[in-house]
Amino acid sequence: MVPARAQTAPRLTTTRLVIAVEQRGALAYLPLTVAQRLGFFEAEGLNVEVRDLIEPGSALRAVQTQASHLVCGPFSQLLTASRLRSFVLQSRTPQIVLGVSRKTMPAYREVIDLAGKRIGVQAGQAAGKAVARRVFEKAGLDLGQVELVALANPFAAVQAFRNGAVDAISFSDPVITQLELLGELRVVADTRTLRGSTDVFGGPMPSVCLGAPIDFIAQFPRLCQAAADAMVHALKWLQTAGVTDIIRAVPESHFQGDRALYLAAFERMRESWTPDGLMPAEGPLTALRAMAMGDEVPLPEVGELQRSYTNDFARKSKLRFRA
Repeated sequence: MVPARAQTAPRLTTTRLVIAVEQRGALAYLPLTVAQRLGFFEAEGLNVEVRDLIEPGSALRAVQTQASHLVCGPFSQLLTASRLRSFVLQSRTPQIVLGVSRKTMPAYREVIDLAGKRIGVQAGQAAGKAVARRVFEKAGLDLGQVELVALANPFAAVQAFRNGAVDAISFSDPVITQLELLGELRVVADTRTLRGSTDVFGGPMPSVCLGAPIDFIAQFPRLCQAAADAMVHALKWLQTAGVTDIIRAVPESHFQGDRALYLAAFERMRESWTPDGLMPAEGPLTALRAMAMGDEVPLPEVGELQRSYTNDFARKSKLRFRA
């Protein structure tokens, strides 16, 4: 894979768009896959190239260095990046679950029992740590009272959990669903659902979105509208898609050798995807409050949150598709 900084976006024509994404096979990016695989971009007159990047932060760098036109990634990245804006919200919850091991913590009763324990989180991804931090804070447990263990990939996460290398895990699917089906994980907090996410964060917590530089949006509104139409079309499709529909729409490689597990995880997180691509008015503030608990990057002021997103395009798409 050629690093994002070594690539350049093709000269923009009336139809060609490059979208950067990291690990597009992940369930979190299913709406993007659906939009491309079912021809929704093509139906809007767009010729879309999805560049699948590997390194954490590479998709964001690609759009910042003009190696791509759009970025599909966490809203939190756009919130802290300069002059980038979300224009289609794809998921309204982080899709992360915090769970404890039934093997190493059979007597677990409450979150405070995790003091001194090892918590597995996904390396290079902030969402798992953010969910764990918030759950701990609400229970009166400081993050410094646990040992965070960075897990490189889903396979490493499952192995670490099953062999007792970690006592709990804050991770995404399909890892969580696999451990649930094995009967080895006890769920403590589940942000795959709206209720679970609200319990953790106190409000809607925007996650994956489609975004672009503010200047690009202003210069090419028709292209952005076409991209929004395709994505909202995909989001509406996902609301009623069945197992057979998913099998037909998703490349076999995305199942990673276990189609049944992928489909089981899909059903558990179906509620997470927005039906219409709209950002909830209180979503950016919820995200800002969650990020303020960490020390990763400088954060914008509350008064600047309005600049982090626009619903103008998704609102038109919602009307068009009756989403």
